[in-house]
Amino acid sequence: MPSFSVFDLVPITQGSNAPTALKRALELAQHAEGWGYRRYWVAEHHNMPGIASAATSVVIGYIAGGTKTIRVGSGGVMLPNHSPLVIAEQFGTLESLYPGRIDLGLGRAPGTDARTLAALGRSSTSSDYFPQQVLELQALLGPIQPDQRVKAIPGTGTNVPLWILGSSLFGARLAAQLGLPYAFAAHFAPQELTAALGIYRKEFKPSEAHKRPQVMVCVNVIAAETDAEATKLFTSTQQSVTNIFRGRRGQLPPPIDDIDEYWTLEEQPQALAWLTCSFVGSSATVKNGLKAFIEETDADEIMVHSAIYDPAARLKSYEILSKIKQGL
Repeated sequence: MPSFSVFDLVPITQGSNAPTALKRALELAQHAEGWGYRRYWVAEHHNMPGIASAATSVVIGYIAGGTKTIRVGSGGVMLPNHSPLVIAEQFGTLESLYPGRIDLGLGRAPGTDARTLAALGRSSTSSDYFPQQVLELQALLGPIQPDQRVKAIPGTGTNVPLWILGSSLFGARLAAQLGLPYAFAAHFAPQELTAALGIYRKEFKPSEAHKRPQVMVCVNVIAAETDAEATKLFTSTQQSVTNIFRGRRGQLPPPIDDIDEYWTLEEQPQALAWLTCSFVGSSATVKNGLKAFIEETDADEIMVHSAIYDPAARLKSYEILSKIKQGL
């Protein structure tokens, strides 16, 4: 059975604020630890009014400091936004504070819009250097080399585990070439999932740290007592995705009774395609869907994203899933 982990965008719900979102993230992480989830990852996004995890390494430190055993990491750090040395120092510090519990997932997308991209000091071509940046970061976190002039302190020798994140074939090939674990973002970009996993497994080159491919797939899960309740909770996610198509990213909205009254006939198929890898319903419904998905992908780990407006309902969804995974 694959491991299960939590992916949290630290959503700011309508009528709420960032401090509340961060407190709710820690609460979820503490419950997830008790329910047996393996990891808790947050992601770097900028200029997003509905996401409170922009300072990703800071949030990771906050979550790790409020938990005891669960692994905490990035899903991911958008490496072209940063100097590899700075990221090595940040995550070397985190590993020094919380040894054996820190993950560093790496992405090459900007995690924002074009104007904010410029404010971050990067250009549209910055992502072209992502493979070289990964190698540089890997070296900075690895053992010190003879005559090495630049060191990450803390960082050098911590060997913080690296993951390559992706939603296309590029990340799959890079992860395979470097012999690194690979996490696919099927929760919003499922179209190339099968092809990407096939390429990664076929082209994987064993490394010192990883002798075989290691696949994680992120999906959406909304679990509730009944299918009807879960379906209504899911309308918050559906509205958010529709709003992206409309160019109106905002805070996570409350659920509505009928999503068909919200999106247009043109928007509906776009949103449904985006959310193909979503498992919504009662315990039995979600269990059956996940079982088939795991058999299809043979994933080593399932990372779960649950964008639910009501914090109590979000906790309940992860609690239901924790019981489901024990029976898979």
